[in-house]
Amino acid sequence: RLFSDEKPQTFEKTVNNVTLLGRVGVEPQMRGSKEHPVVTFSLATHENYRYESGDWSQKTDWHRVVVFKPQLRDSVMNFLKRGQRTMVQGKISYGEITDQEGKQRLSTSIIADDVIFINPTGK
Repeated sequence: RLFSDEKPQTFEKTVNNVTLLGRVGVEPQMRGSKEHPVVTFSLATHENYRYESGDWSQKTDWHRVVVFKPQLRDSVMNFLKRGQRTMVQGKISYGEITDQEGKQRLSTSIIADDVIFINPTGK
């Protein structure tokens, strides 16, 4: 990321909104530190398409969702389950992480502003 301490010349409006509707891939996990906790989970979305031959195919995308807001974080940890259908509203964030081998890797996350539980039974 590029950051600058200089004051911008103009404050123009920008938009970074993401809405996803899919199924939870793994149980939410608490990460981070006691001072800066974060909950993460994966969300699968898919796209169906048909080839010219008439055969159908489905492509699945996996999204890494992170939750920082305290009350939302607690609700996600306590109530969101694997396989559950859910809607996430938030913003996309790009960054870098250091993997277990010490290598820098690009990271893409959805920072959740809201997580809507579609069906609590996971069916």
